[in-house]
Amino acid sequence: MNKKFTDMAVEEKRIRKMLCYEQKLWDRGFEFVAGVDEAGRGPLAGPVVAAAVIFPQNIFIAGINDSKKLSSIRREELFHVIQKKALSFAVGIVDEKEIDRINILRATFKAMRMAIGGLSVHPDHLLIDGRPLPEKIYPQTAIIKGDQKSFSIAAASILAKVVRDQIMIKYDKDYPQYGFARHKGYGTKQHVKAIREYGPCEIHRKSFKIKGWLDE
Repeated sequence: MNKKFTDMAVEEKRIRKMLCYEQKLWDRGFEFVAGVDEAGRGPLAGPVVAAAVIFPQNIFIAGINDSKKLSSIRREELFHVIQKKALSFAVGIVDEKEIDRINILRATFKAMRMAIGGLSVHPDHLLIDGRPLPEKIYPQTAIIKGDQKSFSIAAASILAKVVRDQIMIKYDKDYPQYGFARHKGYGTKQHVKAIREYGPCEIHRKSFKIKGWLDE
């Protein structure tokens, strides 16, 4: 059997499995199912970004997966395909100052609400990675590790990750000493070393403390 044909058959089976949550909702009459995910809860700097995306029911995009399992090049490729094939998509961005003011969990929920509110198509049901939104504006299903299990959530994770990475690459030009283009604000040894050497900059989350940072 042709290897390319076999590989595609395996991929189609994987994607069908990832569409199980969506398919069950579509079968129940929920036409517009939105996947929602975020990127950037853990970094020491920069915003948290959430994305929401609604697909038509006949959707198939080879390669969709948890954004963390994809290379940056593959994420960029899928980023454009997702936007072309989605019925609607939107992102929400909450900056580091708001994160410090209200805490990262509330900031994440705020970014998700912004993304959902930015959709041009009103969702009938939300599939959310991790915890459910406190507000029950729309019917919702929270899925632990949803970016690995749901096609729509995985697609949202890709949108959020690519948008956030683009933001951090731009910040790298303003603050080159921290290496944001490489680590995207996460607490790598290089990043922590730079913070201790130069101190925090404007986009660092002051509420995210590391030993020796901002000590009196």
